[in-house]
Amino acid sequence: MLSTLSVYADDAKLSDLEVIEVKGTYLEGYNAHSASGASRLELDIKDIPQSVSVITESQMKDFKLNDIDSVLDTATGINVERIETDRTYYTARGFDVTNFQVDGVGLPLSSGNNHADEDTAIYDRIEVIRGANGLMTGVGNPSATVNFIRKRPTVENSFTFSGTVGSWSDKRLAFDASYNFTENTAARAVIVAQDSESYLDRYEPQKNIYYIFLQHKLTGATDVSLSYAVNDSEATGNNWGANPLFYTDGSATDYDESTNTSADWSYWDITKENAVFEISHVFDNGWNLRGTYSRKETNEDTELFYVYGTPDKTTELGLLGYASEYDNDDKHDLVDVYLTGEFELFGREHEFVVGANHSSMEGKEQSLYDFSTGAGFPIMLPLPQWNGSTPRPVFADGETGSDLERDQNAIYFTSRLNVTDDLHVTVGGRQNDWEVKGDSYGVAQDASDDEFIPYVGGVYQINEDTVAYAGYTETFISQTELDVNDSVLDPITGKSQEVGIKTSMFGNNSLVSVTYFEVKQENLAKAIANMAPDEQRYEAVDGVESAGFEIDIAGEILPGLQTSIGFTSFDVDVDSDIDANVADYTPEMLVKFAATYNVPQIEGLTLGMNIRWQDDISRMQGIVGEGFENAGEEIITKQDAYAVVGLMARYQVTEQISLSVNANNITDEKYLTSLYWAQGFYAAPANYSATFVWSL
Repeated sequence: MLSTLSVYADDAKLSDLEVIEVKGTYLEGYNAHSASGASRLELDIKDIPQSVSVITESQMKDFKLNDIDSVLDTATGINVERIETDRTYYTARGFDVTNFQVDGVGLPLSSGNNHADEDTAIYDRIEVIRGANGLMTGVGNPSATVNFIRKRPTVENSFTFSGTVGSWSDKRLAFDASYNFTENTAARAVIVAQDSESYLDRYEPQKNIYYIFLQHKLTGATDVSLSYAVNDSEATGNNWGANPLFYTDGSATDYDESTNTSADWSYWDITKENAVFEISHVFDNGWNLRGTYSRKETNEDTELFYVYGTPDKTTELGLLGYASEYDNDDKHDLVDVYLTGEFELFGREHEFVVGANHSSMEGKEQSLYDFSTGAGFPIMLPLPQWNGSTPRPVFADGETGSDLERDQNAIYFTSRLNVTDDLHVTVGGRQNDWEVKGDSYGVAQDASDDEFIPYVGGVYQINEDTVAYAGYTETFISQTELDVNDSVLDPITGKSQEVGIKTSMFGNNSLVSVTYFEVKQENLAKAIANMAPDEQRYEAVDGVESAGFEIDIAGEILPGLQTSIGFTSFDVDVDSDIDANVADYTPEMLVKFAATYNVPQIEGLTLGMNIRWQDDISRMQGIVGEGFENAGEEIITKQDAYAVVGLMARYQVTEQISLSVNANNITDEKYLTSLYWAQGFYAAPANYSATFVWSL
């Protein structure tokens, strides 16, 4: 596969060339050899003292991983918590994943979760750096960082059109083109349009994606680029909250998979725009200076309907609804500048990065309700009979919301020291100045912290194919709670340490990683008992702790057999006074498997399978009330262990044309998508799609 015109690491070595052309099999399979999201160093994954995996474009195309949720479903150690149709949380190692970056630049998700569908058509690959990522983020949980690497112009002109049709009237068209105007100027453009119905009653999502990346070489040593992306997502019949999971007697509900609590007028429209300007210059001594400015704006416009209460098992009555109009606008500005290069010390070459960044976010939310007409709080029909028909409220009452400003200034450095031929030590740190101002739904959010985040790791070359590594880093999250002395509690500190072995196998075509990790939180706010609400104070205690191991295998393990395999097993320990449910709803064992095989007997035929398995989870919901034989018993919602299996087949008709079919959840497994909240809905039953691809 051809590289892009701008090659980060090679600029320093090939600065005298007008056009840099690198050819090879870097991303043709499932084994991406390098990653940059853990530091500014473009290192081989074996040389990163942290657990890293990459979902390549090949894997995304094979299994039609067209959105972020389906991609992260395949990533080792990541659990996707689909709490609603258009709102998703992500967890790793027992903690929420909130750090999402584009080309290594980003802020934690403002609300801790992702709204609407995020398409993957504009990304070349997706890196997942597990554990804390203190160097590049600093703020957040010690869970994982997801780094999206955008598509850039290719050396040769190319054009790809694909069309997909699938279950529930799913229709998707995608165009991806790269064109070189001159040897110094090139562009990449992606357009996607998708429209679908759904297995869920009334739910119909659609989206349009527009992406343009312009790149120009000003001189032999200076590159500039400008990109712009729009993700326009519209959904009708989306749910807000989900189905009740138990009856008044404590027994579990069991609705049809299509059950949806939405009203027939509900909708959730989201537009996300992201503009990025980059400039890179290679000095005569080989050092590279790179600067990035990113502007991201999100606009959300919704009318939502929420169903709550506990139904009677016999009559299915007892549910109520209420409605809200919710609007959200936020703006993110990010500036990042760093200098990287090599230096000589004690007769050896070493690598060094120093950088600074500034990021700011302004966000405003508004919620309105209907307290006066009666349409805002209707009594529900039995859910099996619910068709979404309820009067649309007049949203004019109870205005509330949030108005927040968040700023971060940071200086960071990294040095990879080649201590010996076999021992490489990476040391670094990040000085973070973090400030939040404003209020959220009546609660003041003012907080500021100035923290230094250390990073240290080492990689030892055992032999030509195998390395052993160890790493330690931290993250932090500001708090607003007061202690008994009316002082703001220190920030929550997340500490992550791991050791592991990485080895190249099967002719260096695949990478196997085995990791043991320990992660813990310190200084989490816990309410002091027996205090009046208006005088409530807090003390700092330990939060979630987890420890376990991961196995990650990626690449070609036999000629024509591409694989991506992940196994995660860990234990979560939580103070019961904080949130015991975290340990229960978090699956502590995950298996991810994907493989494709080029059938040698039939030229052009590729067959594949992917499997996602997790162990059982549960959630404590309360106790059975009076009037039942089992009054006083705990109500526990359980989701048994399950596996979701998919198949694919592709036939390369000609060099330019291919046909493929994909089948998802072929066993028609019925399962709840999440127990992150006390409500939930069912995942999609068996579904199918067919895709036509024409490439030039």
